[in-house]
Amino acid sequence: MTESIGSSGKGMKLHTKILLALVVGATAGILANTQLGGAAPSVVWVNKYVAGPVGQVFLRMLFMVVMPLVFSSIALGVAGLGDLKKIGRVGGKAIGYFLATTFLAASFGLIIVNVFKPGEGIPAEVKTQLMATYAQDASAKITAQQTGGFGIETFVNIVTRNPVKSAADGDMLGMIFFGLVFGAALTMLKPERAKPMLDVLEALQEVVIVIVGMAMKLAPYGVTGLIFGVTSRFGFALLEPLAGYVLVVLGALILHVAINLSLILRFIIGISPLVYFGRIRSALITAFSTSSSNATLPAALKASEFGLGVPPNIAGFVLPLGSTMCMNGTSIFEGITVIFLCQVFGIDLTLGGMIVVIVMSVITAVGAAGVPGGSIPLLVGILAMMGVPGEGIAIVLGVDRILDMSRTTVNVAGDISATVFVAKSEGLWDASMVPAASRAE
Repeated sequence: MTESIGSSGKGMKLHTKILLALVVGATAGILANTQLGGAAPSVVWVNKYVAGPVGQVFLRMLFMVVMPLVFSSIALGVAGLGDLKKIGRVGGKAIGYFLATTFLAASFGLIIVNVFKPGEGIPAEVKTQLMATYAQDASAKITAQQTGGFGIETFVNIVTRNPVKSAADGDMLGMIFFGLVFGAALTMLKPERAKPMLDVLEALQEVVIVIVGMAMKLAPYGVTGLIFGVTSRFGFALLEPLAGYVLVVLGALILHVAINLSLILRFIIGISPLVYFGRIRSALITAFSTSSSNATLPAALKASEFGLGVPPNIAGFVLPLGSTMCMNGTSIFEGITVIFLCQVFGIDLTLGGMIVVIVMSVITAVGAAGVPGGSIPLLVGILAMMGVPGEGIAIVLGVDRILDMSRTTVNVAGDISATVFVAKSEGLWDASMVPAASRAE
């Protein structure tokens, strides 16, 4: 999976442009706020006729692809897993490990963000003004869901009555359920009957990927407009918590590896975490530098086979699957980002809302696999579910590059641990089979 939002081709990389856009938009907005005032006629005019429209075009292009991206990704993912019935327990163990560790990571991220609350450093009056300013962009349906509690009806409503209406209404859970059922049904058809529909879904996904690429080319301009809009109204109030957000995400990623993954390695897999991370060091460096699990796959295979002594047949099966399904770092990032922006906009989530965030973080982390830039529109979709205005994504998009590199590294660390877990559970590996350090190089 390419977790980064890509590059612009020749010249300056896209992520660099977006970071510069954040700086330019924030600087211009703060200057306008401090020198002219957020309510000055000239500032209002720029927001209404220039910054606002540019930002909204970017946001609308992201929202436009959320539902087709969710449906095609989930359906294709489930349909692809149907082949694992022929492979047997190895595939089941691998998928179980992927989902369990990704769920653990998402839950851990939510605990960290709720302990440190990086988005609550904003004055209450600013949060009130934020929601008043962007109220028209928040989903009234989802807001009602947040205040209506969490019970058996929540689970019943996941089963959509009308998938077309769910898509039109932005009902992510309903569309995900339909995608799951649709993909499962495809696995029950004869291959020759299922292939035409799979071809259509693959073509749909490829078209959506192209549209995402178009939207991301507009990202520097959209981010500039959106950030100018919020900073010209609120000054430094939104920028000060941003450093705390970055530190919380990076801290959660590090702690997940140092605590959760290390405990799994020590007590379930039976290998010293220091030995494990020392033998896969080259793969982790590749992941950090490329921000791509797919690009890291050759290095991960080498680290698994020659660094840890995992049988090639296990590593060759588990790692390609893990590069699209084992997304520990991505689920941590998505969960923390959603809660952070809820805190910024003054949205209090119930326990049920937190559970929905965890589940959606896991599903979308897996669903975005293999889609360059696909995590951005899916993240926007989760934010809409929680009632966060679309403008919120601009607050974090400019600092995404370093977080992207870091979460990809955690993803790859989880991928490789899955190969060791599966190999041990099959009786094909134990810690005594780890090659000497000189052979692992």
